[in-house]
Amino acid sequence: MPVSRVGCDDFRNTLRGPNRRAFVKAGALGSLALPGLLRAGEKVPTSQTRTNNVILLWMRGGPSHHDTWDPKPDAPAEVRGEFGVINTNVSGVRLSDMLPMSAKVMDKWSIVRSLHHHDAGHSAGDQICFTGYNSGPNPDENVHPSIGSIVSKQLGHLSPGLPPYVMIPRALPGAGSAYLGVAHKPFETQADPANPGPFKLPNFQLAQGVTFDQVDDRKGLLNRFDTMRRAADATGQLDAADKFQQRAWDILTSPAARDAFDLEKEPAKLRERYGLQPAFDPKASNRCGAPNWAQRMLLARRLVEAGVRIVTVDLRWWDTHVKGFESLREGFLPRWDRAFTALLEDLEARGLLETTLVLAWGEFGRTPKVNNDAGRDHYPNVFSAALAGGPIKGGRVVGASDSTGAFPKANPKTPQDVLATVYRHLGVDTEAQYTNNGRPIPVLPSGKPIDELI
Repeated sequence: MPVSRVGCDDFRNTLRGPNRRAFVKAGALGSLALPGLLRAGEKVPTSQTRTNNVILLWMRGGPSHHDTWDPKPDAPAEVRGEFGVINTNVSGVRLSDMLPMSAKVMDKWSIVRSLHHHDAGHSAGDQICFTGYNSGPNPDENVHPSIGSIVSKQLGHLSPGLPPYVMIPRALPGAGSAYLGVAHKPFETQADPANPGPFKLPNFQLAQGVTFDQVDDRKGLLNRFDTMRRAADATGQLDAADKFQQRAWDILTSPAARDAFDLEKEPAKLRERYGLQPAFDPKASNRCGAPNWAQRMLLARRLVEAGVRIVTVDLRWWDTHVKGFESLREGFLPRWDRAFTALLEDLEARGLLETTLVLAWGEFGRTPKVNNDAGRDHYPNVFSAALAGGPIKGGRVVGASDSTGAFPKANPKTPQDVLATVYRHLGVDTEAQYTNNGRPIPVLPSGKPIDELI
C-alpha cells in the first residue's frame, strides 16, 4: 500500500467528534471544553497589551529538505531530484526553484539546515519536535506535554476572552498535555478553513431555535445543582471547578472570541493573497494535501492578533513517497510559497512580526536518494526548518548538511534547540520542573537557544 494512502487514512482517523461532557458543562454551546482548558488560568491579564506569541506551521509528513530549503544542485541526479535552484535576495543563499516568492523575501526569514534526530516514525517524530522528549510505547499519545501545553501552564491566558493554545483544525500526535492535565490541552477549532464555503466555528453555534437566554436558564439550573453538591464536598474541588466553569462561560459568550474566529471579516483580496485553492479532488495526484490550508494560516494570524499565545496549524500531508515531485510541483510548493510569504507580509503590515515568531517544520526530512516511485522516504538524520519574526533575524542560514543532504556537516542542531529558541521568545523557563508520578521532570531534557538566528 502506498504510504500516501496511509497518510490519508491517518488524516481521517484524527477527526474526533465533540466532547459530549464538555458540551453539557458549557451549557449546550458545543465542544470547547474550556472548563478544563482554564484550570491553570490564574494568569489572566486584564490588558490587551502586545506580547510575544508564536505561530507553529506544522508540515506533517516531513517536507523534503532537498526540494525546499536545502537544494543540492551539484549532487548526482538521483540525489538532486527534478527541481533546480534559484537565487534569493540574500547573497549566497539559494532555494529550490519551486519557491520564487520565498526567495524574494529571504531577508525576512532564516533557515536551520542541520537539524537531526533518530526516529523515522511520523508520530514518534511528532513527539520529539513538539515535546523535546522521545515518545512512549504509543507514539500517538503524549507522555510529555507539548510546547503549547507548557506555554499554557507557565504563562496562562493573555486575553481573558481566548484560550492560550489553539490547534487548527484538530489535535495531532505530540500536541497533547500529558501529565499537565486537561487544563492545558489545546483548543481545537474542529471546523476547518480548508473546507469549501464559509468558515463557522461550531463551538460558537447554538442549536437551532435555542437562544442565549434559554442557555442561561440551563446554566442557572446546573449551578443550583452544583450548589447542593458543593455543600457535601469537603475538599473544595467543586468550588474550584465552578470558578473555572464560570470563566469558560465568559469565553464562550465573549464577543472577542467570536470576532477572532470570524474569518469572513478578512477582505477578499487578502484571502486571495494567501491562496484560495480549488475544492479537494480525491483523484488528484496530491490527494493527501489539504487543498486550502492557506486559510488556516490566515486564521492563525487573526488569533495571535486577538491574543492567543501559541497557534499550531496542521499543514499535512508532506509524506511524498510516491510521485513526490509531481505532488510538490502541482500542489504543495506553490501553495506553501504563496501562503508563507503572505503570512510574513501580513504580520509585518500589522506590526505583528516583531512579536510573533513563525516556525515552519515537520517531524523529519526525506532521504537523499530518490526512490523507485519518484519520491523520497522518511529521514531524520538531517532536515531543515524555517523561522521568522520575533527575535529571528532574516537572511541567515544556520548549520549545513553534507554534499548529498545525508548528515549534518557543520553546526548540528536538535529539535530541542529549536524549542529552546521558541521558549526564550515567549519567556518560558525551560529549567522549570513539573511532577509526574512523584518525579520532577524539566520542560526540556536538553537544548539551548540558537543564538546564530538572533
